[in-house]
Amino acid sequence: MTVTGAEVAWQPTGPPGPRPTPPAPGRPTRRILGLLATPALLALVCAALWAYLHGQNLDAIERRSINREVITQRLIEHIELVALSTALVIAIAIPLGVLLTRPGVRWAATPLLGLANAGQAVPSIGVLVLLAVTVGIGFQKAVIALVLVSALPVLRNTMIGLQGVDPALIDAGRGMGLTRTAVLFRVELPLAVPVILASIRIAVILNVGSATLAAFTNAGGLGDLINTGIAINRTTILLTGSVLTAVLALASDWLVGLAERYLRPRGL
Repeated sequence: MTVTGAEVAWQPTGPPGPRPTPPAPGRPTRRILGLLATPALLALVCAALWAYLHGQNLDAIERRSINREVITQRLIEHIELVALSTALVIAIAIPLGVLLTRPGVRWAATPLLGLANAGQAVPSIGVLVLLAVTVGIGFQKAVIALVLVSALPVLRNTMIGLQGVDPALIDAGRGMGLTRTAVLFRVELPLAVPVILASIRIAVILNVGSATLAAFTNAGGLGDLINTGIAINRTTILLTGSVLTAVLALASDWLVGLAERYLRPRGL
């Protein structure tokens, strides 16, 4: 009797392959706890500051300077300064960094980076004062100064990230029939995303710290509390502005880190 192949059950030869390792128990919980650790710490710091202020016997000047309305207004002004300047840095520095890595424009990268490095050596307060003397004071002038201060890390890291892409991957993309633009958006930029996001994180922290100096150009922000506390020798006002600035810097860093975690291409 002839046995057909359909009647014989196929048996694998050789040793069985390794079984997939199940996820460690509790790993999602640890990940969530890790993400919530920073917000919990910052909430604890804010609660400690609130308890400290309510435990002090504030005089009339301190009550006028650090009441809820004033603190909220200064905090919103600071966030607006940081958010707008960071958005402009991203809109300007990343496209410029991409442009300076293209074959026809690479010659301009060295002198432009040299100029940017020279500008980076100027202290933030110097940039603010220079703009105040030449073009005036106010919110918009402070935003321009913050862009000038924090644009270099994003520009430089964009170029470094794109230049670090393996040329073999670019050649492979071209060999598959992709245009130069398609290779840029589908190969080069995704591989450079981690480096670019790290530079944006640096730029945000720079802007949070430098925005405190905007108070000297009548742009508001938490620096106004710090400057007032120093000018009138009120430690409570100075401490409030300083602690809230540090909290805002850490919160911004946490948010950008969270965005970096989810925007990073899978597998990198």
